[in-house]
Amino acid sequence: MRKQERYEGIIEWFSQNMPVAESELRYDNPYQLLVSVILSAQCTDKRVNMTTPALFEKYPVPELMAEAEPEEVYQYIKSISYPNSKARNLVGMARKLVSEFGSVVPDDVDQLQKLPGVGRKTANVVAAVIYNKFVMPVDTHVFRVSARIGLTRGAKTPLQTELQLTKHIPAELLPTAHHWLILHGRYVCTARKPHCERCGIARWCKYLEKNPPAGEAVNDEK
Repeated sequence: MRKQERYEGIIEWFSQNMPVAESELRYDNPYQLLVSVILSAQCTDKRVNMTTPALFEKYPVPELMAEAEPEEVYQYIKSISYPNSKARNLVGMARKLVSEFGSVVPDDVDQLQKLPGVGRKTANVVAAVIYNKFVMPVDTHVFRVSARIGLTRGAKTPLQTELQLTKHIPAELLPTAHHWLILHGRYVCTARKPHCERCGIARWCKYLEKNPPAGEAVNDEK
């Protein structure tokens, strides 16, 4: 199967069956999403959503978090992975957001990456989710799923994955396609054992081409 055919089939299926795909992080404004995405690094959205209500009640605006010390923030996020470093990053982010950006979360990926704790993936998530920028955030789900189903080939880094995906996915679909791949990886194309029997994009999946169900031959024409 040609790569373009694979992309077209997968995009069409998701467009028809998952026209609305959104972040599972709970937030009310750009500041809260930024905090949540920083916390979500190597941590589940479910755990982050359990943690942030008390954190946002204590620090509802960046000005209040900027006045805190990392040790204080740590008490609210200690159930999160790497709480010490994340507490430092959150306080540093809030202070810089207040002092250099007037407490407004920037919409530019490069500007976002100037904030402590914000790498390219986090910046892309905020830019895509809040500002609908035509960018492709690559987390572990996107990296893994795009390679498994055959959307990317030979990508060794998240940036290489990002570049391949943005080359083939229409720009206006990138913010939504990011969530398609995340949700597919989270609930269907899971890491240890993909649920191919209930996968809507199975007919375009490279993994299934190479690993057909027992007793079934590979269809080279599909």
